[in-house]
Amino acid sequence: MLKIAIIGYGKMGHEIEAIALDRGHSIVLKIDASNQPDLSESNLKNVDVAIEFTSPHTAKQNVELCLSAGTPVVCGTTGWNDEAAKIIERVKAGEGTFFFASNYSVGVNIFFKLNAMASKLLAKVGGYNVGIQETHHTQKLDAPSGTAISIANAITAENPNLNGWTLVSDKVDGKIPIEAVREGTVPGTHIVNFESEQDQIVLSHIAKSRRGFAIGAVLAAEFIAGKKGFYNMDNLLNFD
Repeated sequence: MLKIAIIGYGKMGHEIEAIALDRGHSIVLKIDASNQPDLSESNLKNVDVAIEFTSPHTAKQNVELCLSAGTPVVCGTTGWNDEAAKIIERVKAGEGTFFFASNYSVGVNIFFKLNAMASKLLAKVGGYNVGIQETHHTQKLDAPSGTAISIANAITAENPNLNGWTLVSDKVDGKIPIEAVREGTVPGTHIVNFESEQDQIVLSHIAKSRRGFAIGAVLAAEFIAGKKGFYNMDNLLNFD
């Protein structure tokens, strides 16, 4: 049984709590906007693993505080990739334990691999353009989603004619256009379109609820308990 801290006790935090309790863990610290001062090194030292889902503006300081306290941390906040990359390098150099992913859904991480495989095959054939559309609830602050960026990265890694992504309104040759839609309460939909003059291949992943993300986050917490270093979903799912 793990003693878990939830940093960001909103809708996602409540889902994480429910899954963690179902799996026999205890929640010893819950942080939201009403009790920020409780997020301290002294309180974190009583925690086995922290799970952080907040905002791009607060993730860096939250993760750094966990690392300073010696508390392993699972982070699902997106939209702060440059700062996260710096923390990843520090952790790889020996500072603490950090698990970071753009999406904790097992299905989405399989979806990444399927798109990489399709990109590799279609790059050999040639003649296909690729585009991504992602749709999320209106409370999601970053656009495009971290998941859409991860999909684009997986595709470009397998196609030498592609070198990154851009939002649809800023179309650039050689970059994958991403359309970011914010509407209603959509948990997350990602559609990837490979299109030639002759045909069209469409791959999609549709999240039905936040539960899939919460399950992955708790699995990640269980995975890093007692470990040191940097980990991601490939490590958890044994893809590499």
